[in-house]
Amino acid sequence: MLATFLIGLREGLEAALVVGILVAYVTRMGRRDVLPRLWAGIGLAVALALGIGAVLTFGAYSLTFEAQEMIGGILSLITVAMVTWMIFWMQKTARTLKSSLEAGVDRALASSGLWAVVIIGFISVAREGIETTLLLWSMMESFGDAPYAILGAVLGLAAAIVLGWLLARGMLRINLRVFFTATGAFLVVVAAGVLAYAVMDLQEAGALPGPFTDAAPIDPVTGAVAVGLAAFPFGWAFDLSGVVAPGSVIAIVLQSTIGFMPEMTWLQVIAWALYVLIVGTFFIRGVGGARGARRDKARSENSPASPAHAQATSNAALDRVAVLSGRARSGSSASPAPPQQGAP
Repeated sequence: MLATFLIGLREGLEAALVVGILVAYVTRMGRRDVLPRLWAGIGLAVALALGIGAVLTFGAYSLTFEAQEMIGGILSLITVAMVTWMIFWMQKTARTLKSSLEAGVDRALASSGLWAVVIIGFISVAREGIETTLLLWSMMESFGDAPYAILGAVLGLAAAIVLGWLLARGMLRINLRVFFTATGAFLVVVAAGVLAYAVMDLQEAGALPGPFTDAAPIDPVTGAVAVGLAAFPFGWAFDLSGVVAPGSVIAIVLQSTIGFMPEMTWLQVIAWALYVLIVGTFFIRGVGGARGARRDKARSENSPASPAHAQATSNAALDRVAVLSGRARSGSSASPAPPQQGAP
């Protein structure tokens, strides 16, 4: 419930911010007449996301187990790719998101077409909706359709709608940079867990070698699939089912937060570790680069050689000259003092 709540909150808040920017800009331009078209595009995007979720949820029941696992693994890989792209896209374009959306509205209004505004609303929200649907569906599959996971997602989306409305009304202020940085780091770990689950699906479908195929190393003593270093690379990396019971609260919390499962294959562990190492490194570098860019911008604006600083200095100098000039004029216009008594 916690993991799906945070995912619903982050992804829903992104969509709510996009909608808020679009509606506020169109209203500020005095073009309320195009709001129904904009809402139509947003509604179509939401319908598309719900339709994809329904197809993924109910369309796979008629397939064989191997086919279901294959489709689940492929869709989970697509989900990981989309989440990874969105993490870095938001990190790169968060500062220019508002201006880019407003520019898109300007182009749509300039075309004077009915569908132009509909399309801008659809594209702006569909990206968030499809990503949210795939990510939540992948997590539902890994949790076994847990009701609390569904409830967490619904509550997260509802909270995002409320927060987006409060932000648009100016009734609430949130440091969005800190919020998206923290949730972005959380999504890196979540995506690593989804990748590990995708590997498990593909191994169960026989698309990748693993404990369910003939490539599995067998323990000569027990006759079962080997566990530990002797099982590398196509056996079980570890089996902690006796310590952490599958389906228990601890197991679900660990799986939903860091992607840990009581029993994981070597390919799962390798995929999880490589993803966190590579993507996490680039994410941390991006956060550091953004902070450095903000510091450089602040220094350049305060530098004596910067145009802003020079303009401020010039304005201050002009103000001082104006004050001194005013004093000089008032002194020169004053009437001369009367001569003192007895003066020659």
